[in-house]
Amino acid sequence: MKNETIDLRQFIRDIPDFPKQGILFRDITPLLADARGLACAIERLTEPFQDKGINVVAAVEARGFIFGSAVAKALGAGFVPIRKKGKLPYHTESVCYGLEYGQDTVEVHTDAVKSGTSVLMVDDLLATGGTMVAACELIEKLGGQIHGLTFLIELTDLKGRDKLQQYDIHTVLSY
Repeated sequence: MKNETIDLRQFIRDIPDFPKQGILFRDITPLLADARGLACAIERLTEPFQDKGINVVAAVEARGFIFGSAVAKALGAGFVPIRKKGKLPYHTESVCYGLEYGQDTVEVHTDAVKSGTSVLMVDDLLATGGTMVAACELIEKLGGQIHGLTFLIELTDLKGRDKLQQYDIHTVLSY
């Protein structure tokens, strides 16, 4: 698979007016279903962070888990799930963050990341950046050192990158 050139855009399906009128949804399920495309996506998400001493990969549910665990395996790192409030069974740390209409909360187990641990944050999509800002805050509360953020897709018009300027950000595809 190494160095194979695949146009990953061919696997991203555009769905207009989902989940509501005026939104163009970028559907990654065709990519997930294609073995070569999925392998290429994982390789491209991982490339800049090979040999960087990443100890754990952290990802936010749900689609972030799909890529996060595969990136962790590719890097020889552990995996830390960041979940919505009330989904983790052990002691948790949480961060609340604002949404367009209301707020949400993400949580992680208090023992998931030790102080000084090198962490790579992974998600499928960078849009407004709010969820990733909260996830990074959560990892840093535990003492984790974030060494980068990697996303399959970035929606550049939504300017999520602006909220995450202090981090090394890598995106595979931009729209």
